[in-house]
Amino acid sequence: QVQLVESGGGLVQPGGSLRLSCIGSGFIFSEYAMNWFRQPPGQEREWVATISSVPGSTAFADTVKGRFTISRDNAKNTVYLQMNDLNAEDTAVYYCSARVRRHDYWGQGTQVTVSS
Repeated sequence: QVQLVESGGGLVQPGGSLRLSCIGSGFIFSEYAMNWFRQPPGQEREWVATISSVPGSTAFADTVKGRFTISRDNAKNTVYLQMNDLNAEDTAVYYCSARVRRHDYWGQGTQVTVSS
């Protein structure tokens, strides 16, 4: 059974940083690309970043490019989202996801609030 569990959200001041983590289980983690999405309050869910399986190429939405990085530790079945220079528009529930055997799986989400 595929499971994704996010952690690391919280309240941060504008300009601050947070690192989100997502642990995957129930599938061969290293063989699959991993994604981060977010859903701001009252808005649609939007894609944030993707990291491929080995060797780990990355892609980012224009809104976060240069501020966020995505990385993975396959030994720990974990994907990370390092978020720097956060602003109010980054406030959202952040989800990790993976397409495993043509099915999209999602974590439960972790809330990130950027506010002074």
